[in-house]
Amino acid sequence: MSDATKQFGVRFYFIFFVILMGMMYFFFEDALQKQWNPNQEVKTQGETVVLKRNKYGHYILNGLINEQPVRFMLDTGATRVAIPLQVAERLDLQKGRKYQTSTANGLSTSYDTTLETLSFGNIHLQNVKAGIATGFEGEEILLGMSALKQLEFTQKGDTLIIKQP
Repeated sequence: MSDATKQFGVRFYFIFFVILMGMMYFFFEDALQKQWNPNQEVKTQGETVVLKRNKYGHYILNGLINEQPVRFMLDTGATRVAIPLQVAERLDLQKGRKYQTSTANGLSTSYDTTLETLSFGNIHLQNVKAGIATGFEGEEILLGMSALKQLEFTQKGDTLIIKQP
């Protein structure tokens, strides 16, 4: 074999390897996202929303705040809906009164805000009290009791059924 043929073979192998790795990344990334958020498309049954628990035991779901897409994590231990600062900035939420919050990571500063609309599936809430949390990383918004107290929910096994009365 000539050097040119060998060089062509090495280049072809390298390009094939890069394409294969890219395809594997997209395949496994999608599979991992479905494990983290099995409720990417919120299922409704009549007037109820049916959620599946993820492999870590959490209920993660996609929804909307002020008609903009977000990802929620249900948290009955959170007094309010808690929004990470970077997400609040993307949603163009206004900071209100400053206050201290006690979190699993210690004390943090938060700011009052009100969400004009919060929705997922066929659940639609208006004027929901929330907090913009400065020490809170990530993209998930904690769907706390300021929203959940307006709903009825029942857990059966790995399924959570939510209804708006």
